[in-house]
Amino acid sequence: MKTKFMHFMMAALLLGGSITLSAQNKETQEKKQRPTPEQMTQMQTDRMVKALMLDDATAAKFTPVYGNYLKELRECRMMNRTPRGQKDAGQATKMAPKPALTDAEIAKQIKDQFAQSRKLLDIREKYYTEFSKVLSQKQVTRIYQMEKSNANKFKKEFDRRKKGQKPGQGDRQRQRQHSPHHTGK
Repeated sequence: MKTKFMHFMMAALLLGGSITLSAQNKETQEKKQRPTPEQMTQMQTDRMVKALMLDDATAAKFTPVYGNYLKELRECRMMNRTPRGQKDAGQATKMAPKPALTDAEIAKQIKDQFAQSRKLLDIREKYYTEFSKVLSQKQVTRIYQMEKSNANKFKKEFDRRKKGQKPGQGDRQRQRQHSPHHTGK
């Protein structure tokens, strides 16, 4: 009888612990919200100031310029996107296949992409001039290098999520493939 009671108590404790853990996970998920675009801009700006090792005076001049640069880039990148949750009248649902685009729609998409690329280039040229007023050319180059590096990181993460891998899983697979001890098994 005592052993049955002990087993019952152990099961109750385990069940109670798992309920508490799942409740805590839900609470942390609710608290964990995406940062606003302004918060993201501030975080990126702070990271760039640290990476460039700017003194206080230079950082004070650089911060508003870089913040405006990021804001304009974000607006430009959103030019051809429909907001999440909104669908065009003719757009298919997740279950139904997407309807084939007409030649005119494809041509419009391509021209919109050209316009977006031109605008991105215009923004980069405009802010290159602004950055050059505050920073050395080596520092300006560092900005563009970091942007490229971040873009590559985001692309890898996007590809990893698309494949449904866990963080770092794709890296371990590549390491095994390139390892001299890897036999292909």
